[in-house]
Amino acid sequence: MRILLVGAGGVGSAVVPIAARRDFFEHIVVADSQQDRAAAVVAKIADSRFSAIGLDASDRAAVEAALAEHRCDVLFNAVDPRFTMSLFEAALNAGARYLDMAMSLSRPHPRRPYELTGVKLGDEQFALGEAWREKGGLALVGMGVEPGLADVFARYAAEHLFETIEEIGIRDGSNLVVDGYDFAPTFSIWTTIEECLNPPVIWENGAWHTTEPFSEPEMFDFPEGIGPVECVNVEHEEVLLVPRYIDAKRVTFKYGLGEEFIGVLKTLHKLGLDNADKIKVGGVEASPRDVVAASLPDPATLGDRMRGKTCAGTWVKGVGKDGAPREVYLYHVVDNEWSMREYGCQAVVWQTAVHPVVALELLATGAWSGSGVLGPEAFDAVPFLELLNAYGSPWGMRDETTRTLLSA
Repeated sequence: MRILLVGAGGVGSAVVPIAARRDFFEHIVVADSQQDRAAAVVAKIADSRFSAIGLDASDRAAVEAALAEHRCDVLFNAVDPRFTMSLFEAALNAGARYLDMAMSLSRPHPRRPYELTGVKLGDEQFALGEAWREKGGLALVGMGVEPGLADVFARYAAEHLFETIEEIGIRDGSNLVVDGYDFAPTFSIWTTIEECLNPPVIWENGAWHTTEPFSEPEMFDFPEGIGPVECVNVEHEEVLLVPRYIDAKRVTFKYGLGEEFIGVLKTLHKLGLDNADKIKVGGVEASPRDVVAASLPDPATLGDRMRGKTCAGTWVKGVGKDGAPREVYLYHVVDNEWSMREYGCQAVVWQTAVHPVVALELLATGAWSGSGVLGPEAFDAVPFLELLNAYGSPWGMRDETTRTLLSA
């Protein structure tokens, strides 16, 4: 397997040291619009299986040429979702397999954005599913941590733990603190603005509908010492992926943002600073959102100032295999102290990066295979979860049934 890794930012830079410890691939070409950034990532590991090039992710022809020149049979998209379609189409045209962690962007319903869906996350990619199948190619979409591992958990629960499922709820929270900053997001602010200010999508009784941002707040008690965190509805790919493969009456995604973070996002929206379209200021064109992102510290550089843990997981409620009511929370926790010590990467980007590497190894060995545009739910969950344990970052499961009865 020869991989073109497009993006040497936070997640891309974490992929490299993770993959360097494995032997399933022949070569990884790290590509970035700033070649020196890609080169710096490669230089840190001093492994001849990695090389660096400059590449514009928005230039489909250039991406196709890079795939051909470097004989790459996999394109790994590690840039923000603005570039998803150019990379997705480049891989299709070049006959390469494709993997991403963030799917094609949504567009709200023009008249009733908080009731009806418009163009949903991933719609543009799924529309090309037949073209991928005709070529015998595979596009594995939404394969990070959320979406990604969270979807694998949903498949595992549906196959091994439940007879019928009432609700699948992705719940993400942390107790991370960044010392020395009044406001410093631990993940891409560009992507965070996109997913948090768009109308959240909910799957309910066989259909998707939308609601207002930050709706339905709930306190969720996260494991391994993180504790209770208020979570709110946020637009996310799992809600668009899980119902395609798993029968559940309701699917939601809720994120533990915190009151301060929500306040900042609402202020950005009020001021128009969430706008991703370019405007002219003094003869210079730039999007307000890009200016916000450039004004904040790079999340990948915050690891030395961070402390705490981050948790991604999938809560499932329904009827268990024994016919009795059951609730479980399947989860993955990463301690920032551990990820910095072991890999030199802060917890959030490391947690996002490890799961696509696991998936690539499963594709390389043939444990996962298929054609078309497929989400993580389309594959057997057991090989993934077993291999994740082998990577030294085990997952966990908490039985919520007794906890719910005691709190009732």
